[in-house]
Amino acid sequence: MTAPRTLGLTPSFGFGDRLGDATPGHAEAMRRAGGGIAPIFAQQSIREMTRTGRSPRQVMDDAMAGLQAAGFEGPSGADADHLKTTEDIDRTAAVGFTMFTIDPSDHVDDDAASDDEETLRTKVDVEAAELFSMHEGATIDLPTGTRLRIDERALLVCGAKYGRALRAALALCDHVAAVTAAAGRDHEIELSVDETEEPTTLAEHFLLADACLRHGVRLVSLAPRFIGDFEKGVDFKGDEAALARSIADHAALAERLGPYKLGLHSGSDKLSMYGVLASATRGRFHVKTAGTSYLEALRVVARHDAARFRQIVEFARGRYQEDRATYHVSATLAGCPGPSDVDDQELERAYLGRWEEVPAGRGFTAPGRQIMHCTFGSVLQDGSLGAALRDTLAAHPETHAELLATHFERHLQALRSGLEEAS
Repeated sequence: MTAPRTLGLTPSFGFGDRLGDATPGHAEAMRRAGGGIAPIFAQQSIREMTRTGRSPRQVMDDAMAGLQAAGFEGPSGADADHLKTTEDIDRTAAVGFTMFTIDPSDHVDDDAASDDEETLRTKVDVEAAELFSMHEGATIDLPTGTRLRIDERALLVCGAKYGRALRAALALCDHVAAVTAAAGRDHEIELSVDETEEPTTLAEHFLLADACLRHGVRLVSLAPRFIGDFEKGVDFKGDEAALARSIADHAALAERLGPYKLGLHSGSDKLSMYGVLASATRGRFHVKTAGTSYLEALRVVARHDAARFRQIVEFARGRYQEDRATYHVSATLAGCPGPSDVDDQELERAYLGRWEEVPAGRGFTAPGRQIMHCTFGSVLQDGSLGAALRDTLAAHPETHAELLATHFERHLQALRSGLEEAS
């Protein structure tokens, strides 16, 4: 086992582990299908840590203990995900995280894209606008055949939508650089702009990344908001051909400016687009998953204690309307059977899906997964259900590891198919 390190432009895959005991299964998936892809085992957002009652130290220690138990010796990274404050940077840097995902989404103005010119001019962040202004009138021809024009409207929208967000992000990046330098450690930055209502335009991508690079940010990855729907817990929804063209354009821009990787957040179960992502970026990608490992933990309960799984489903249904507020999901309670209406096998199928019913290269579509995904914090914080879930996992570690390995083997194989196509 080696300490986490920076991974650079190597294609990478983040295994989020909300419970702290999934790493052996993640490591086994890497052994089976991870060739050419670098893993990140210690990955958790501050929001997830709050909801699971874990600290950055616990996240790191659990991942390292899991790797030691699994006998995994290869290189890996550690992602301090969705950071919004200097305090959270300090906490994660202190325990050895190497990748810092900066999330300035609280400062993004999503209304800017539809504002009229007069309104935009009142919203534009002047300091940030100066960083963008040098590109007014620029024309960029991408190898995909797309011509990007940075006109006045694009500058105004970006200055209004992302101006304050950019300044906040640069300040956080400076803080990362300072604290890691003081500790004698290397670092790399992912800029997350995926949590917005509207897709990231090529002009916005260009202006934000260019400003970061000119500022000296060690930008290893940029996670745009891609077109289509990236709902939690299920496969991509939308026009796959249009998404492929969009990814190719964003990848060409990342190659021209950096190069740096394209980040795919909410990457769990988005297998239908993995091949395109890996191929279009020529392997310069970072995929981030989290909730899908928790869902496999629930599958252990469904297989070994069906009565308890029913209780968890019923509890989750009662929490869903409130807990879904911070997630992009479309599942409804009416669209999923109640626990009393179906047998055990159908309950697992409706709320978790079953791989044997999913075609190769595709991900899950069962809407019930979203109900279970969004309510993880409530389940874990419930004294009875949270304890029962952990006890079941502790009693059946082999089942847990095998389910995770099988689950992520499918994910990694889909990415590798794209890598093979690119080569």
